[in-house]
Formats: sequence, structure tokens, C-alpha cells
Amino acid sequence: MARPVKEKFDVTRLRFVLLGLLVGLMSGTVVSAFRYCIEVGLRYSRLVYGHLRIAPFVWWQWALLIGVNLGLALIVAWLLKKEPYISGSGIPQVEGQLAGELEMHWWSILWRKFVGGVLALGPGLFLGREGPSIQLGASVGQGLAARFKLSGTDRRLLIASGSAAGLAAAFNAPIAGTLFVLEEVYHNFSPLVWLTALAGAIGSDFVSLNVFGLVPVLHLSYSRSLPVSSYWHLILLGILLGLFGYLYQRILLVMPRWYRNLTHLPRQLQGIVPFLLVILVGYFAPNLLGGGNGLIVGFGQYVPSLLVLIAIFVVRFVFSMISYGSGLPGGIFLPILSLGAVIGAIYGVFMNQLGLLPHVYIMNLIIFSMAGYFAGIGKAPFTAILLVTEMVGNLTHLMPLAVLSLTAYLVVDLLGGAPIYEALLEQMTMPKTVQQLHRPDRLEIPVFFGSPLNGKMVRDMPWPKEALLIGIRRGEQEVIPHGDSLIREGDTLVLLTDATQRARVKRRIDALSAALGKTHQNS
Repeated sequence: MARPVKEKFDVTRLRFVLLGLLVGLMSGTVVSAFRYCIEVGLRYSRLVYGHLRIAPFVWWQWALLIGVNLGLALIVAWLLKKEPYISGSGIPQVEGQLAGELEMHWWSILWRKFVGGVLALGPGLFLGREGPSIQLGASVGQGLAARFKLSGTDRRLLIASGSAAGLAAAFNAPIAGTLFVLEEVYHNFSPLVWLTALAGAIGSDFVSLNVFGLVPVLHLSYSRSLPVSSYWHLILLGILLGLFGYLYQRILLVMPRWYRNLTHLPRQLQGIVPFLLVILVGYFAPNLLGGGNGLIVGFGQYVPSLLVLIAIFVVRFVFSMISYGSGLPGGIFLPILSLGAVIGAIYGVFMNQLGLLPHVYIMNLIIFSMAGYFAGIGKAPFTAILLVTEMVGNLTHLMPLAVLSLTAYLVVDLLGGAPIYEALLEQMTMPKTVQQLHRPDRLEIPVFFGSPLNGKMVRDMPWPKEALLIGIRRGEQEVIPHGDSLIREGDTLVLLTDATQRARVKRRIDALSAALGKTHQNS
């Protein structure tokens, strides 16, 4: 009698969870140090401007301040010249890396982004720490992948885990960090991806909580929930957020061209402009310095008058564009949230003055608007909802958050706005390195609900010549495809291609899917 065959214990998921935790712990340490240095720099910057406001005018103090800011700008310019990919948020670079369009040296990115980010954010420029934190975490993941000699999908999993860990440590938001990677960066919801990313986010958040405590980053609360009879405000406010979100996208994307035409400075030296202009902002309004989390938390104690709020919005909107458009290392995540909070405050105060909204609900709209503005600009509504929920520390407002975020998202979508990080990635030139040439790699294409690929047989599909379908992941099973295999909703198609062709094959599959959808509609 034959003995039953023993099933082999599969440790793949356990292995990547442990690797994700390791990435998270190391990323959390790096990002917590990054966050701490920025907070210290911002605190001292406000002290300097506070002293200059109350002290008699002394010319050498102002000369010293201008000289220090120019020196910081030149140091960052040197870092940018040596490593151009530390410019800006870092999220588009990580997206390009995971898509196979871009290759970076992890150590060069790690230390230069850290130093450049601290030097740019510490003086109070209107930039966020979250984008650099994501790129720092991704660099840690890439470095560990190199240490363990991982490549292909395994390497990308650690990079994605580091990205989630970076956002989790920046905002103490592990769930939103995980979902942001799945929804916006990696574009894949396979179990191995989210398990590794979640493990990284948890490990990173554990370190961050031990350094900064358990209080949510944007600890705001309201006394009464918005009644359903007042939800029409969410529709109007969502439309307003969508319109301003589309405007934000359009201006942000043309800022590099404006800088080039107006300053005639080399790209790496354009940061001199915001480094000098921030002195004026710091002198006249030191509380506005930085990414905006102090401004948002301040609304919990006092909401200014309508004219003051409009002035704050204009200053923050314009200087956010000037800061990010210069190419300095820094993100737009937190500035977007702060602008959303100001728009919500403007709408709430205006409606209160008209007698259409009780004053007690203004705080509700401030909180909701942060998610709505980011959902419209980033076109990542689930991330926006969860991020604000985790950052504020309140689970009672999910329904109004969803209504407002969906409305803002649809307005930007109808106007033709693209996800901002994808649009920023398209603006970047992606030179291929010699190491990328002729390197086999795997590409995973999820088949979503309603996809035109659903119900198609493998043999009926005009697959790109640069790729070979080698597997169909269906739940927990891996199906070996043949001509009669039927593609179903929920499947993940696994294609083998060259590393240099990943992005091209992905675009061709998307175009094929769109063409099939149009054919189905016309038939």
C-alpha cells in the first residue's frame, strides 16, 4: 500500500512577512530620524524669525540669514547635481522603479535624499516629509534586497514594503501606508504584495510610535456629527475641492517650464528662489512655515476669519507651487492636506456667515476636506479616506469622508485630470542603464471587475511579442495557461518579459483592454 504523499510546508509568505518587518524596522529608524531632524530645524527657524520680529533691525543678522539660506540652497544644488533622482517628492521615482522604467542606486538616493530633505524642509519651505519618507523607505528595501541577492518580483516586494513603511513612519498611519502603495504606487493587490507591505508598515510604525508617541499626527475632533440633512454641503464642497484640485494639478505640472523661462537658472540652482522667498514668509507669518501640519492642528483651537483664511490659502497655494516647482527634495502630500483643510475652513465660515451652516460643523468640514482634496489631486480616494482617519484618530466620519472624496474625485476625472504622481512620472526622462538590458522579469496584470479581458480565451488575445504569458494566479492557485484557458475577473496574469520592456508591455495590455471594451460597447 502506497504511503500518502506529505505536503511540503510553504514558507513563502512567512519569509516575506519577516523580510517586510525587517525592512519596516530599518525604514522606521531612518524616517523617524529624518522626521525628527526636520522638526528640530523647523523649530529653530521659527525661533530665528520670532527674534527678528521683536528685535531692533541689525543688518548683519539679516545678512547672515540670507547667507545661510543661500548656502543651504547651494548644498542642495550640489546634491541634486550628483543625484538628480532625489528631486521632488520621490514617489514618481519609486513608481517608475517598480514599473521597470527607472533604476536608481539605493545608497546614493538614501543619504542624499535624507540630507537634502532635511536642508530643504528644516528652514520652513512649503514641502511635505511624506514623499521623501516613501523614497527613503524604498531605498532601504532596495538595499536589503541587494544584501539578500533578491531580484525581479522579490526585489520589488521589498521596495514596495519600504515605501509603505516610509509613509507609515511619516504619519503614524500603517493601514493608509499599505493602501497607498497598493492603490497608487504598485497598482497590485496580490496577497504577497499587501502582506509584505503591511508587515513593513507595522514594523515602521512601531519604531515611529516609540519615538513620537501615540498621539495622532493631526489630532482633531468635533463635538457633533454632520447630520444627513446637511450632506448637500459635501456635494458643493466636493465640487469646489475638485475644481481647485484640477487647478493645482495644471499649475504644478507647468511649474518646471515657468521656472526655466523666468529664471534661466540651471535646474539644480532653481531652489535658490524659494530659499530666499521663505525669509519673507518666515518674517511676516512664521506659523505658516513648513508642510502645514501645525496650521491644521491649530484649527482645533481657533478658526480665523474668512479674509484671513483666504489670505492663508493664497500664500500657501502660491508658495507651495514655488517650493515644489523648483525641484527641491520635498513632497506635496502634506501641503495638499493643509490646503484642503483651509478650503474646508473657508467654505464652512462662508456658509456659517450666510446662516446655512451652524458653527459647530465647521471643524467637520475641515477634516473632511483634507481627504477630499487629496482624493481629487492624487486620484486615490481609499488612501485619502484611511489616511485622514488614521491621522486624525477618529473612525466616526467614514461616510461623509467617502461622499466628499468621491465627489472631488469625479470632478477632477471629468475635467481630464490624471493622478498627479503618474503625471509627474511622465514628465521625467528615464534613461536605461546597461544592467537593465536583456534581463528577464515578471509583470503581473490584475483583471478587475468589469474588465474587457474577462471571459476571453488565451488564444484569442493578441499578446505583445515582447512578452509571454507564463501563469494565471487565481486566488490561492497558480494556473498554467494554455490556448483554451479562460480569463476571469479576479485573476492576475503573470507575463515574462525583458526588464526594459515592462512599462511598454503594460501600456500595450492596457490599450488592448481599452480597445476590447470599445468593441464590446459598439457590438
